[in-house]
Amino acid sequence: MPVHTSQGSQGQRGRGVGLGLALGSAVAFGGSGTAAKPLIEAGLDPLHVVWLRVAGAALVMLPLAVRHRDLVRRRPALLAGFGLLAVAGVQAFYFASISRIPVGVALLVEYLGPALVLGWVRFVQRRPVTRAAAVGVVLAVGGLACVVEVWAGLGFDVVGLLLALGAACCQVGYFVLSDPGSEAGGEAPDPLGVIAYGLLVGAVVLTVVARPWGMDWSVLRGTARMDGTPVPAWLLLGWVVLIATVLAYITGVMAVRRLSPPVAGVVACLEAVVATVLAWVLLGESLSAPQMMGGLAVLVGAFVAQWSAPAKGSAGADVPGGDEAQREWSASSGR
Repeated sequence: MPVHTSQGSQGQRGRGVGLGLALGSAVAFGGSGTAAKPLIEAGLDPLHVVWLRVAGAALVMLPLAVRHRDLVRRRPALLAGFGLLAVAGVQAFYFASISRIPVGVALLVEYLGPALVLGWVRFVQRRPVTRAAAVGVVLAVGGLACVVEVWAGLGFDVVGLLLALGAACCQVGYFVLSDPGSEAGGEAPDPLGVIAYGLLVGAVVLTVVARPWGMDWSVLRGTARMDGTPVPAWLLLGWVVLIATVLAYITGVMAVRRLSPPVAGVVACLEAVVATVLAWVLLGESLSAPQMMGGLAVLVGAFVAQWSAPAKGSAGADVPGGDEAQREWSASSGR
């Protein structure tokens, strides 16, 4: 008699692996700003750091781009949108923002992305959203007000804040662009191929914008300081490229394939927590009590916004929020 493996035990194992991958992705992504900021403070322009990160990751992912070269013909608009917004736009705005404001604050502001998506759906597409989603937006915006301490007369770096908001807006652009691809079912493009080509497109765009031939390459041969401790600049760059970009993207995509959007969304919110803790431990950056409470509100609001899909006539059978929630999460995990 053949032995049948329990589907329940297989599902539990897959869920456990997915949670581990999602946590690893959050940790990897969360460390990007902590590793990049010392390079910026050592003399590299934020755009040059972004170019090094994206170009290095694109080179590592080049074999996957060759393997999925049919995507250039099938989904050119999706690849261009991913490269311009999810890669070049998000990274450029985020790295520019951390050159002016704390890493934790920049990432918390970027987590307004899910709330901004719902604003797009409600006011641009004119589709209704759930009450819970609206509560998430209010929480996120109120938390942001605490993070930037608006009661202090906007003494916070306004330019840095706007740059971080720019990163959040680029996330929204990718959410919208990823929508048609997510509805393709079995014809949906392989996410690893999209990431590989997105990095290539982003590298090309950033080469024109950043003009790396004018970069001070000598910085990479020296050391950068993390809260006073000298660290080889090449080691920090290697972390940014291999861990905070390549590994973070791949583990994130693999996690999404194994988890439901609500569960994956909870783990993804840990990215901001990881970034804040690492910036505190390694860079000596700290947040005040109101800022920490505001950051918690931003995370909760972002989670609620991701959990609560825009109201539709039909919903997915297995996942709360249905296909729309899947699209939102897939986009947020593929930045």
